[in-house]
Amino acid sequence: MTAGQPPMRPTRDPRVTLDDLVEVLLNKGAVLHLDLIVAVADIPLIGVSIRAAIAGMETMLEYGMMRNWDEATRAWAERSTARRAIDLRENESLVCRMSGGHLLAEGVCTGWRPGTVYLTDRRLVVLREEPRETLWQAELDTVRAVRLDPERTVGGEERLRLQVALADGQEVRLSAQDPGKLHDLVTAACGGRLRAPFPASSVTDEQPLVEGHLWYQESRRGEPLWRGGQGRLTAGRLTWKSPVDSRPALALATADITEVRLSAERSPAGNGRVLVLRTATRGEVRLTADGLGPWTEGLTAVLPDTGTGTAAGAAAGTTAAGTAT
Repeated sequence: MTAGQPPMRPTRDPRVTLDDLVEVLLNKGAVLHLDLIVAVADIPLIGVSIRAAIAGMETMLEYGMMRNWDEATRAWAERSTARRAIDLRENESLVCRMSGGHLLAEGVCTGWRPGTVYLTDRRLVVLREEPRETLWQAELDTVRAVRLDPERTVGGEERLRLQVALADGQEVRLSAQDPGKLHDLVTAACGGRLRAPFPASSVTDEQPLVEGHLWYQESRRGEPLWRGGQGRLTAGRLTWKSPVDSRPALALATADITEVRLSAERSPAGNGRVLVLRTATRGEVRLTADGLGPWTEGLTAVLPDTGTGTAAGAAAGTTAAGTAT
């Protein structure tokens, strides 16, 4: 409670359902402060002092709570599952495991074969567990290049795929739960053996111009919800992913952005400024961060110069109505 606000009081609303209560606990959370003394015949016998925070893991991670515990638990679960699923060679260690798939192209037939992607310090493997089958695998010393490619699905959603080029000239397309993470890990595991057989522009597009913590306003039932997560801007695309999402909630090609402007609005970053992106396919996208300058400048740099002054106005911190505060 801040200065000038009335004290919070319990309310009773018969229209509130259990779904509403669960949504508030998961998305916003609750803090409990309880001091209780149990007395018998006016003699204090038992004291209870409780300080507790209750929220969904996504909210906990956004505010930096239980992060070490969450990372340790996830790492233990991945290692435990991997030992049961993939047969590691002698002295071979697992780097990461995530759901994914392999694009099989045989003649005129093309289709995704879902499974689990395993990256070890020696191999990249796509394995199906039931029935058990290795869908595809390659030794890391045969990998010559990797890149992220956007692909529009049948439903119109844009997904990032991992394109892998091998020493024999073969190119393979993989899907992954977190394609950006898999791309970075494969690049690191291959060391200095990678080269760039892909068009230079595609490889350049993968280099991050800006990356860091970013707030994204996601449409939810009732009202939009600000969510904290990790943003990444390259020359070709803007992506955003929360710590607990299985895939990026926002994967936006920069070519789809038609306008960038700053708006004076309430923001979870506390600076009263929101970065509004107008796009050709998904309407307006709202973002904010503790420091919006690098994001504004980065987005302005990758937009084509339309001569309208919109991009320049965003870089200077202005909107169509005036100066953002």
